[in-house]
Amino acid sequence: MVRTHYSTLRLGLLAVALASATAASRSLASPHDFLDVFAQFTQHIRRQTDSDKEAFSKASQCMNWFYRRQRQKPAPPPIQGVAWNNPGQDRRSLTQSSSECETKYPGGVDAVRKDFQQTQSALSVSLTFYEFALVGDKDDNNTYSTNELQDILHALELPADTAQATATHLKSLTGTFDSIHTTTGMEALMKSMGTLYEQGYRFTSSDKANLDRIMK
Repeated sequence: MVRTHYSTLRLGLLAVALASATAASRSLASPHDFLDVFAQFTQHIRRQTDSDKEAFSKASQCMNWFYRRQRQKPAPPPIQGVAWNNPGQDRRSLTQSSSECETKYPGGVDAVRKDFQQTQSALSVSLTFYEFALVGDKDDNNTYSTNELQDILHALELPADTAQATATHLKSLTGTFDSIHTTTGMEALMKSMGTLYEQGYRFTSSDKANLDRIMK
């Protein structure tokens, strides 16, 4: 009885020691070591995509405004004492938009056309990179397995050492996205996409539904 009690006590103490060691190791490790790379990576791309969509929309609206102004004759001066029957929000919005467009693009049509092309290219890179991130989740379970993460890193020609913390891999992925987005390096991105396709990755119906949601 005494020996049995002693053995049980030793097992209990061992379990406590192991639990303490595990807790200590987790407290010493960076919280980023336990991040979901897929979630963090796609969120990073999505934030930039939202910004690109807004910039592209503004450039598009202003380009349309400049083109409309070119096609129209100068409006007659307003008549004092006569109010619009239905001023409406559309007219106030148009007046505000025209003021913003003239201020933002003092160079006129040429300036807004150039910005339109740049914002369109930036948005295209963001959306394509988001597609790449989705394709990399081969089984569509919204997380990267070790093999999937390695394949994505290899496709982007990044170090894929499994001994490195996930925070290191996440930093490499987001940094690569930022760099390609800045240079609008679509050619390099498409090459990486092709590498994944050669390894059996595909753009699935689930990926399409996910991509469609952020394009709205």
